[in-house]
Amino acid sequence: RRITTETAAYRTGHRLGNNMFARVVSMLFGERFGDLLSGYRVFSRRFVKSFIVSAGGFEIEAEMTVHALTLHVPMREIDTVYRSRPNGSESKLNTYRDGIRILGSIVTLFREERPLTFFSLVGLFLIVLALVLIYPVFIEFLKTHTVPRFPTAILATGLVLSGLFSFASGLILDTVTRGRREAKTLAYLAIPLPAEMPAVLSEGVDWHE
Repeated sequence: RRITTETAAYRTGHRLGNNMFARVVSMLFGERFGDLLSGYRVFSRRFVKSFIVSAGGFEIEAEMTVHALTLHVPMREIDTVYRSRPNGSESKLNTYRDGIRILGSIVTLFREERPLTFFSLVGLFLIVLALVLIYPVFIEFLKTHTVPRFPTAILATGLVLSGLFSFASGLILDTVTRGRREAKTLAYLAIPLPAEMPAVLSEGVDWHE
């Protein structure tokens, strides 16, 4: 976790975005931590051998964190001193473009690692939307015993069916995801632990944006 007292070291927009993304990941995957986007990390050989990189930008930090959370890998945050960049150097991070990419990556990871929850939420949204649309049609039917707004009724029916299909897809994909997660866990455990565990990094490491 990056700690700094220098205003120029950690731009306000980046700090807010980091906190927001950390909260989103904590809410979706059930683990609280302070710094999601820090690139200063130490991995075990087990972790490296079980992790397949698919991200191509700053969203890789979110991908590594989610991989660790889904495998229940032991993690620890260590405070590191975060200083401003040296004169003449510029950050490659684009606040809005990379922020959108990171958010998209988190949503994709949530869909891939928690498909039952993801598609159940999608299905619930579709069914609720269908109920909202069909409510005035149903009230009118009770009063007149006619259904003059067939397109709305057909749309609501389609939304309900889509919601049910979404829930069914979540069930199927959840089974597939469990098998894939078990394979990753076996790949992680197949790597033997070192004879002597390395010492924990001491606090106070300097780090630049």
